Amino acid sequence: MFELGEVISYYDMCSEEGVNLQRGMNFRLGSSYSVILMSERPGAPYRDRIIGDGEILIYEGHDIPSKKDGPTPKNVDQPMYNASGSLCQNGLFYNAAKAYQTGKNPEIVKVYEKIRPGIWTFNGFFHLVDAWIEKINVRSVFKFKLELMKGQFIHETAQDLDHNRLIPSWVKREVWKRDGGKCVKCGCKDNLHFDHIIPYSKGGSSLIPENIQLLCARHNLEKRDNIE
Repeated sequence: MFELGEVISYYDMCSEEGVNLQRGMNFRLGSSYSVILMSERPGAPYRDRIIGDGEILIYEGHDIPSKKDGPTPKNVDQPMYNASGSLCQNGLFYNAAKAYQTGKNPEIVKVYEKIRPGIWTFNGFFHLVDAWIEKINVRSVFKFKLELMKGQFIHETAQDLDHNRLIPSWVKREVWKRDGGKCVKCGCKDNLHFDHIIPYSKGGSSLIPENIQLLCARHNLEKRDNIE
């Protein structure tokens, strides 16, 4: 299991889930959870966004597959069903969100985020709490609201309050560039984590690059939530 905020490769991510992740939405991929891949990078194909104080993810549904001589996916409605009539990924997630609103347990969703080519982070587990369809330009688009689950752990012995908020994608990209993709303590390029210099629990912000740094697993474990 990855730790919250851990930097991973595509290979690591696929190995963790036991499949080659070829699509962004993966309903019930695990025995007790679903998986989505998100990105807020410039030029990303979908408009995913983290809002509020870093506790809410608004995730955009996915387009029809691109086919030779077929319509341009961005010009047609996002689908609810496959050609066979079965629910596609949009439909499966949509129905799960609506079931929650009728009293069912929320779908647990594991979220990975792409921050650079070949570079991903584990954003933690979320509850899928709402879904709707928006009219954007000439087509209908699915939107999904997910709330970061509270009480997630980085270490077995200490709850990490820093990660009750998501670090915005633009902050991660800027910190990665500033720190050169390596631990600021030892220069290690493996097992990296995005770390709060002043912990969120002690008033530090997730919203400014100046309060975020890259640490390797060893230095991240040593630091925990201590202010240096």
